Amino acid sequence: QVQLGESGGGLVQAGGSLRLSCVKPIYRFGVMGWYRQAPGKQRELVAVISSGGTPEYADSVKGRFTISRDDTKNIVYLQMNSLKPEDTGVYYCNPPDLRYGSSWYNGPRGQYDYWGQGTQVTVSS
Repeated sequence: QVQLGESGGGLVQAGGSLRLSCVKPIYRFGVMGWYRQAPGKQRELVAVISSGGTPEYADSVKGRFTISRDDTKNIVYLQMNSLKPEDTGVYYCNPPDLRYGSSWYNGPRGQYDYWGQGTQVTVSS
């Protein structure tokens, strides 16, 4: 039975890799995104992907993270390579949300009341 929500986090050393998965009814949405919430900080959008598969990234993850989607399986992935301690946080997926502004993204936003539990990523130095 498929479990909804985010998964794939864990503890990894700096320079390592993780692949996050998000199972949601993404067929309902156009753009999907991955967010990161570091301890004591506001949730921030770090990557988005359009319904056509076009990705965009925050400068802090560009060149290291890759977002992808499989609409036949309702899954959004985030491949994270060359991880750094500053990547530590809880990672969530949802469409771009008005409340979590990110200056690098200028596309459509909504407001989403349902957020999953997220998946914890911890990168040790």
